[in-house]
Order: sequence, then structure tokens, then C-alpha cells
Amino acid sequence: MCSSSLNKFMGVVRILSSDTIKATKSNNHTIDLTPWDLQFLTASPNKKGLLYHHHHHHHHQIVANQIQRLRHSLSSSLSFFQPLAGCLEITEHEDSVASCSIKCNNAGVLFIHAAAENTSVADILRPTYVPSIVNSFFAFNGVRNYEGTSQPLLAVQVTELVDGIFIGCTFNHVAVDGNSMWHFINSWAKISRGSCDQISKPPILEHWFPNGIQRPIQFPFTMEPQNNSSDTLSLSSSDEEELCISERLFHFKKEKIVQLRSKVNAEIGSSTNKISSLQALLTHLWCSVIRSKQLNPQEEVHLMFMIGVRPRFVPPLLEDYFGNAIIGCGIKMKVGELLKEGGQCKGALEMNKLIATHSNEMLKNHYESWLKHPSFVKLAGMTNNNFLAIGHSPWFDVYGNDFGWGKPVAVHNGNKINGLVNVFAGIEEGSIDLRVCLPYKNLETMGNDPQFMAIVSN
Repeated sequence: MCSSSLNKFMGVVRILSSDTIKATKSNNHTIDLTPWDLQFLTASPNKKGLLYHHHHHHHHQIVANQIQRLRHSLSSSLSFFQPLAGCLEITEHEDSVASCSIKCNNAGVLFIHAAAENTSVADILRPTYVPSIVNSFFAFNGVRNYEGTSQPLLAVQVTELVDGIFIGCTFNHVAVDGNSMWHFINSWAKISRGSCDQISKPPILEHWFPNGIQRPIQFPFTMEPQNNSSDTLSLSSSDEEELCISERLFHFKKEKIVQLRSKVNAEIGSSTNKISSLQALLTHLWCSVIRSKQLNPQEEVHLMFMIGVRPRFVPPLLEDYFGNAIIGCGIKMKVGELLKEGGQCKGALEMNKLIATHSNEMLKNHYESWLKHPSFVKLAGMTNNNFLAIGHSPWFDVYGNDFGWGKPVAVHNGNKINGLVNVFAGIEEGSIDLRVCLPYKNLETMGNDPQFMAIVSN
């Protein structure tokens, strides 16, 4: 039985209020967008959420005060991160050509206060599969990023549970990547738990453009063709039900990851430990996913992932660069080649080599190539068995976000897409969580894969 069928009657989420939060200070200005931003126009927003346990049995007034504090601190935080309180402006020119910018006009952020009165923190943490009610903890289901012309670029939903709180954030991916998203959340948490309305690392809002480039960038784009959902990140509800897409958390402790990395590097014969812990772990996962699908050995399979470019430029972009600074790439192998003895090491080595090619010169060439041949993030192929996509990073500070009532007990992904893996830091130091979205039958098979589960610490 599909996991969504098992938990669909757990409870319902009731909306208590919905309003718009604006920045306390605002400057009306425009931010031109780079190819790194524009590539996400046709994709779905980025959804991440934090789960908190509440230790008060009769806490209604306490929670009401905390939610009011969240509103005030959000308004203060938006003064530093003004693009999130703005909107997209898409200008259509002749011959189906368009340009797109962020108007920092303080249109505001959607703030939703909700309640899941029959759902506890344990109901979210204990099941093997992520309960379907978690999808209801996020706003803007079915919305695409280009709709940021009329929809807020950030929506925050605060959902009260029986004994906890869930803060679900939906970010327009044209405005931010993961690095910028967590920069904002980290700053908001700091303002919320303290009396100071200042942040230690102000974002750098000016986007990076090569010398001589015409701004804003013009590219082929019309609104109407984007209505074909099969070309975007999102799956329709009927597709999801047909494939029975579920999400399962696999937790890896530091010592297990170190053992895996050492084993892979030893088999490769590397004395310099060139394969990173993450590269070893992701190829370990990839092999189990492919085993679960029982594909023909001659079929070609793809592992897609994003690479952060901030530190790879010369000189590097500053860490506090606010926007998108990531590009997608991928490796491919035949099933038989990946699953044979030594195949996992070869996959890790291919990933390592590909990442190493992303030099300053290569990244600038990639940027200029996009200007000549614009392309957008489309994962239509993700609905077939051959693709696995990696998102997010274990280097983001997710468990340090104390809004005033302690650290989160879990971090969740709100993008439930077939073949998507979200990588998070684990709750213990040095550990890693992989949240994997696949058909239920594949996740069950992975859970019974001794080779894979030997490394898993759930």
C-alpha cells in the first residue's frame, strides 16, 4: 500500500489567518537578474520547513505571543532582504522575447497562521515515510516561479501542532538559491530571538554581470507555453498518485560516512582522499536507487546535481552574495557499469572529475553560453526511471535556527517530486540526512537493501 494512503487521514490543516508582512524600511529599486536566476523561471518554488517541539502543555497565549514576535521580526528582517518583499517584473518584447527583473517595491510577504489540531510532533517524526499532511504546511502548491509577477516571492506558513510549531517557507527560486535562502532564515531567527534589529552579515544585493553585458538580459520566453506542467519541476496530483510518490528519510552518522569515504578512496587507490564524503555517499545512494528499479544493464542512468559557483570564481563571489549562484550538471553511466564491482567508485570518481572542471574560465563560458542559448530548469525526465536529481546541501545551517523557543527537531522539504533527493545536515555533528522522493515500492526495496542499509543509521 502506498504510504500516502496510510497517513492521508492523520489530520487536516485549518487556516486561522492570512495577511501581508512588509519591510519596516524599504528603498524602491530594481535588481536585474542573471542567467543563474532566470534558469528557474519555469520551475517550482523552493520549500523548506523547520519543526519545533513545544514544551508547554497549556501554551495558547505563549504561542500567540511567539507568532506575533515572528511577524515583527520578519518585518525587520525584510528591511535587509528587500528582494523577498518585492515582485518579479516580466516585460515581453517583440518576437517572443522577454526580460525579467525583481522590483523591490515592498509588496510584502504572505504570512499564514494555521493549525493542525490533531497532529503532534511525534506524528511527523516517527513514521518511516513523511506523512502527507506535511505538504499542507507549505503555501503555493502548484505555483511556478514566473508567477512571481502577481504572487509574493516569499510565503511563510506557521502551523500550530498539538505540542509543536512548524515554520514552512516557500521561496521563489528566481530570487534565491539555497545559500541565500538559509542566509535569510538564519538572520530572521537571530532577530527573532534577540532584542537587536541588526544582522552581522548583510546580504550583497547587487548581482554579478560580466563587463559590457546589456542589462536587463533579454531571452526567448512567453507566458502561455509554460502552462504545460510536464515540462516543469512539478508533478500533478494524478501523476503523484499513479506513481505513488513517497518521501523517506535516510540518516547517516559521521563515523559511517567516514568509513564509506575511506573504503571508496582505498578502492580507487587514492592516497590523497580525493573523493569527498558527500560524493561517496551520493553514489552509494545512487547505486541503491538503481538496484531498486531492476533496470536493463544496458540502460543509461543519470545523476543530476547543482554546483555552487561563489567560491569558484577568481576573485570569488562573496558568500553573502544574495540571489542564485548555482549551475546544474550531471553524470551518466550504464546500469551494468554502475552496479558491477567497482562501479560505485567509478561513479564517485566521475562526479569528482566533473566538479573539478568548473573553473573560473569554464563558469564564465557557461554564463556567456546561456546568453546565446537560454535554457530553463526542466525535469520532465524525472518521471522516468533513469533520472535522479540532488538538491540542497549539508553545509547550510539548518539546526542553528532558534527563533526563541529552542532549536528545531527536524528540517523538511516541501517539494515532493519523483526522483528528487534533498541533502541536509543531520541533527548530530557531522551527520547527513538524505530525504528521498521515489515511488513507494522503490523506497521499500531500498529499505531492504543490506548493502545500502549497512551505512544507514536510522
